[in-house]
Amino acid sequence: MIKNIIFDFDGVIVDSEVLASKAFAKYFSKIDYTIKEEQFYKYAGNKTVDVIDLLSAKYNIEDKEKFTNEIFEIVSRIYSKDLKLVDGVKDFISKSDRKHFIGSNSNKDRILAGLRFVGFDKFFLSNQVYSFDMVQRPKPDPDIYLKVLEDNLLNKEETIIIEDSGVGVKAATAAGVKVLGITAGKHWHLNRDKHELFDNGALNVFSDFESLGKAIEEF
Repeated sequence: MIKNIIFDFDGVIVDSEVLASKAFAKYFSKIDYTIKEEQFYKYAGNKTVDVIDLLSAKYNIEDKEKFTNEIFEIVSRIYSKDLKLVDGVKDFISKSDRKHFIGSNSNKDRILAGLRFVGFDKFFLSNQVYSFDMVQRPKPDPDIYLKVLEDNLLNKEETIIIEDSGVGVKAATAAGVKVLGITAGKHWHLNRDKHELFDNGALNVFSDFESLGKAIEEF
């Protein structure tokens, strides 16, 4: 029986991955690159600063500090206006009587601010939120998930992790915890291959929280 659920944050609880992609596309349009938002979806699950490193190298951006500052400014502006919950997650969590936690590659202040913005802070108190700045190594290393387990004395056999990216699934698998994929976020467009999740260890992948919830009942 599953008694504990650990959720990734971006793309699982809040539909923010698509907003981050919009921010990157907006930035590159300013420097005369035409790159569709969908091309940034593959970076979902990674720390934003790591994505900035990758893109700086790929597009020969020399002033990485300026790039970083502008991206975070654009992201902040878009989030403050457009951040929403992933479809179905509110109904799923509000009806669940399990223990809930967040394990994310975002920093804790940003997660808490996001929860307040979408009116979800009543479902996740600060001590239920775990972030990359609380551990030595971010995902795809398992540190975040191991810390949730250890701090709260959770039994791995009674715990499941919900992820939306290969990076996150890999971290959950390395932690030795069952992991299910969810593709309800808008960054999962029709042509995106769900094998990204299966190949990294997801036991199954669901397009909506209703189907995912039924699967959890069967464990």
